[in-house]
Amino acid sequence: MTTPLARALRAIDAANSADPTIEESQPAALLYGQRMSAELARLVPDASEPLQIAARGQHIERWLLPRADYPEGREGYLEWRREQGRRHAARVAGIMAEAGYDAEAIAQAQAMLRKEGIKRDAAVQALEDVICFTFLRHYFAPFAEGQDPDRLLKIVQKTARKMSAEGRARALAEFDLPEPFASAFRA
Repeated sequence: MTTPLARALRAIDAANSADPTIEESQPAALLYGQRMSAELARLVPDASEPLQIAARGQHIERWLLPRADYPEGREGYLEWRREQGRRHAARVAGIMAEAGYDAEAIAQAQAMLRKEGIKRDAAVQALEDVICFTFLRHYFAPFAEGQDPDRLLKIVQKTARKMSAEGRARALAEFDLPEPFASAFRA
């Protein structure tokens, strides 16, 4: 018999397997979810099941709502991100209900995916730290190519501000960040 956690993760992977963008020979969203789960296992080995599900479902079916559907600029970007968070939370809630989770566990995962309580709720903050580590480990270098250095520094500073003090310290220890990027994690 499979566990509710195994059923939920399998359903998230199945949904993300439909991503038309291929990265490293597999659907990009599927790869991202697997990377999130790996970072979570490393950073928070005793993570709750709702946190494990939220990490895996962080970008569930993200490609269905393209960034291009929203206005250019910061406001358009923030509106797109908020809507993605709502969509991800709703989709993961349905998967968790089908897998047999109760309303409390589902609500916990939804709050994490909507980033409700960042800096105040340990589970939400843990998810944010995992997101930042996944970005730094797998996506930062390709993203940084060709970027304006001042713009890139602002992005690194924003990333560091989202992290917990423990997460920033660990990032400094694990990543060889050149100055002035490293100073963003010391603040």
